[in-house]
Amino acid sequence: MDSTKVFSSLAVDLSCSKCRKNYPINQLQYYSTCCNKPLIVNYPEKPDFKKEELVGRESSMWRYLEMLPVFEIKNIVSLGEGMTPILEMDRLAVKYGFSDLKMKDEGLNPTASFKARGISMAISKAKELGVTECVTPTAGNAGGAMSAYCAAAGMKATVLMPNFTPKIFQDECRFFGAEVILVDGMIDKCGEMSVQIQKETGAFNISTLKEPYRLEGKKTMGYEIAEQLNWELPDVILYPTGGGTGLIGIWKAFHEMMAMGWIPENTKLPRMVVVQSANCTPMVDMINGKEQNLNAYGESIANGLAVPKAFGEDLIHQVVKESKGMAVAVTEEQIMEGVKEICATEGICVAPEGAAVWMALRDLSQNGFISKEEKVLLLNTGSGYKTFEEYR
Repeated sequence: MDSTKVFSSLAVDLSCSKCRKNYPINQLQYYSTCCNKPLIVNYPEKPDFKKEELVGRESSMWRYLEMLPVFEIKNIVSLGEGMTPILEMDRLAVKYGFSDLKMKDEGLNPTASFKARGISMAISKAKELGVTECVTPTAGNAGGAMSAYCAAAGMKATVLMPNFTPKIFQDECRFFGAEVILVDGMIDKCGEMSVQIQKETGAFNISTLKEPYRLEGKKTMGYEIAEQLNWELPDVILYPTGGGTGLIGIWKAFHEMMAMGWIPENTKLPRMVVVQSANCTPMVDMINGKEQNLNAYGESIANGLAVPKAFGEDLIHQVVKESKGMAVAVTEEQIMEGVKEICATEGICVAPEGAAVWMALRDLSQNGFISKEEKVLLLNTGSGYKTFEEYR
């Protein structure tokens, strides 16, 4: 990226996602102290950014830099993340009778997952605010991404992982120079320890939605979906949901684009479908009016779905409600079946999370929630190559 180029982020401030209390954007911020909820980056009501200005820009998520909260281009820490392809799934469409079936393949990002987007944004903002050390809890991919971007930024990285995390994810972090701490428990326990390290060392804690910037990186998936589909949105998007940052971010992007006139204000937005593993269903339970039972939620081969308590659960619920979507779960056996079917039929090596949304689509097309004539977009959040050893 040309560090001599002059541009101006349109970001204004931060606000509590519940009560809307404002917070300054030029200081390190975590979740809101008023309501203990995620902070959201705000932009003008009608941002002055024309989509025609995208012509000739680099093919990365930073093409939308006016709608990202880094104020000096020299602070951007990028490995080329974003502008992942939207692939036609023609063979599966024919096999199951879908008229328009596509998948956005986030496995082609640096460090092989969509986590690169959020981490690139968070580390860039951390650099701008003078941070020299970062810490994060992770189920796998976020740790690898943070380790890589911290290496690129010259920062110290500490990663906390459940002790059942596949070794390849542990090794990935160590190769990028991070300190890896294995925790006896699930990612919520890692989160508790990351707060402790934050307090003891002053490290910037980039836990999901407990800082406001990973969301801004993830929202660029929404911008790309619109641009890549010639500003015509799908009827339905199926999203594998653990912490849910990407789901919330895509929805935020759609509304920002309507505010800028990139898509008409009367656009019918996609129904957003939350997909989880039957082994860990906190959002499915919450959205379907069932009491959450944190003690009952366990591991999944789809590591990113093993999140017993999402910090942004209220925002996830809000997106599903506003979009007239729903939340569903698929079994571990279905996930494995989906991985094999997509690999063998389409030649796409999806992560287990990506297979989960495919199997959810199969179920939802049978029960009538999704018509086979609708335009359907699946989100594959990472590469399956990291998980081959787990399939044996």
